[in-house]
Amino acid sequence: MKIVVLDGYTLNPGDLSWSDMEELGNLKLYERSGPEEVVERVGSAEVVLTNKVVISASALSAMPQLKYIGVLASGYNIVDVDYATNAGIVVTNVPAYGTESVAQMAFALLLELARRVGHHSREVIRGRWAAGRDFCFWDFPQVDLSDKTIGIIGFGRIGRAAARIAHGFGMRVIANSRSRREPPDYPGFRWCEVEELMGEADVVSLHCPLLPETEGLVSRVSLELMKPSAFLINTSRGQLVVEQDLADALNEDLIAGAAVDVLPVEPPVARSPLYRAKNIIVTPHIAWATREARVRLMKTAVENLKAYLEGTAVNVVSALG
Repeated sequence: MKIVVLDGYTLNPGDLSWSDMEELGNLKLYERSGPEEVVERVGSAEVVLTNKVVISASALSAMPQLKYIGVLASGYNIVDVDYATNAGIVVTNVPAYGTESVAQMAFALLLELARRVGHHSREVIRGRWAAGRDFCFWDFPQVDLSDKTIGIIGFGRIGRAAARIAHGFGMRVIANSRSRREPPDYPGFRWCEVEELMGEADVVSLHCPLLPETEGLVSRVSLELMKPSAFLINTSRGQLVVEQDLADALNEDLIAGAAVDVLPVEPPVARSPLYRAKNIIVTPHIAWATREARVRLMKTAVENLKAYLEGTAVNVVSALG
């Protein structure tokens, strides 16, 4: 059986091994592929693995021999799942591999906004502290997170992991979720509608999926509800936020700062308006990318394919399995 990996570099830039996958078939590995290369590179393979390379309906129609698509990520919108289902192709994903890593990244971004560690380190190394007359200096307000309120939009695995960290920092937690089940027993925890949450929270952290109803969730209207001292964190999907509206809100001091690990188009095809905004931190979609998380991802991807080959498919997102 031939297995094609379309963009293996994303998952494994060289610090992991494909050996367990190679035991399941004849593995052909491409580090990167463009959407126009999918059909040719898959060729006669029955199995294809992809992280971010789009597999469209038109590509699927040209690959009638394909039986299995393994998405090397949690999100699977890169595959036309409806077409795959109708064509009898099993599509699987890898859920929950990066829960703790993404939640930790949300707090890495929040702590950077609150304390600006990187900026002050660069200024010290540049010689500014040694040249100063005072025993210390700071260029941004230093914010203590304890007793602040964090509003978490999306209270699934990652949102709950972020809530646990926030609780450990002594923060109050409020949340918005489509399914309001099993509320945590943190003091003061309660469910909120988005508008109430945006107005009350000192920190708003986005952990919801990208759906038609969540696209553009953070816009001028919702940003105007936030406190001038509040921070916005987005480690979920770039399309949740209207970029220009967030840039304007930062430049007009409607909010104190924002940190995003995601943008609507990745990699960016042009300079984002956020690049010209005040008090912004932008990182290149690395919340998921700890080695520990990628090891879990690789292991589950192998287990997914093995289960499919044994006739007991798991983590199936198409209406097959």
